[in-house]
Amino acid sequence: MSANQADFPIAAMARVLGVSESGYHAWRTRPPSARASEDKMLLKRVRTVHASSRETYGSPRVHAELRADGERHGRKRIARLMRGAGLTGASRRRKGVTTTRRDKEARPAPDLVDRDFTAAGPNRLWVADITFVPTTNGFMYLAVVLDAWSRKIVGWSMANHLRTELVLDALEMAIGQRRPANVIHHSDQGSQYTSLAFGGRCLEAGVRPSMGSVGDAYDNAMCESFFATLEGELLERRRFASQAEAKMACFSFIEGWYNPVRLHSALGYRSPMTYEATMEAAIAEA
Repeated sequence: MSANQADFPIAAMARVLGVSESGYHAWRTRPPSARASEDKMLLKRVRTVHASSRETYGSPRVHAELRADGERHGRKRIARLMRGAGLTGASRRRKGVTTTRRDKEARPAPDLVDRDFTAAGPNRLWVADITFVPTTNGFMYLAVVLDAWSRKIVGWSMANHLRTELVLDALEMAIGQRRPANVIHHSDQGSQYTSLAFGGRCLEAGVRPSMGSVGDAYDNAMCESFFATLEGELLERRRFASQAEAKMACFSFIEGWYNPVRLHSALGYRSPMTYEATMEAAIAEA
């Protein structure tokens, strides 16, 4: 009625809708309920959390962020407010481009994981893979090394080629940052990982190569999960005018968002770096 009062008399609309004119005016002047006022204040907090997540969080992560700040609200209430305000999380769609080419002449490493991606501590199990990043100047390729214990990206590199140097650079970053002892490095059987150069560097560093079976997505589901997050929260939402811009965006995503800030349901809604710090502090106190 309020929206149409410039075109129709209130009395006429009240008669058509079967309500009293006095009841409408009483409703107009009635102050909002306590619940409505609380929802309005809560929605402001929800908008802040959603915006600070680069507009990627859905209701479960917004709910977890608010709980971490000491606020106690039902998840369904958060979902209702977000739905009403049109706030949504990022999707996790994946598009396929071949980044793995097997060298039939190379001998793959044994499978030391057998689909068991649990790790009792840091630098026990790393998983690695390659994905593509489209730009207006052609594809860039991103190689990552992820610690299965904390889901932290401990090594990564980008290049406009798929040569062995791509995965070697990611491995070097992981070795330099973590100084592992006898860590398992699990990947697919791509030619980059079965190359003599990669195997030799693993041997020098005391890294134990492991490779899953050919064509089995479950053998590297943890890396695929990260790539789906990258796709939904960055690549689907931006178009890169240059390869340098794409590299800077991936740097910002990994080092400025994914590792230190983004909440992971598998980590009790903590970021990889927060999870590692919390676990290490607990071990030190024990």
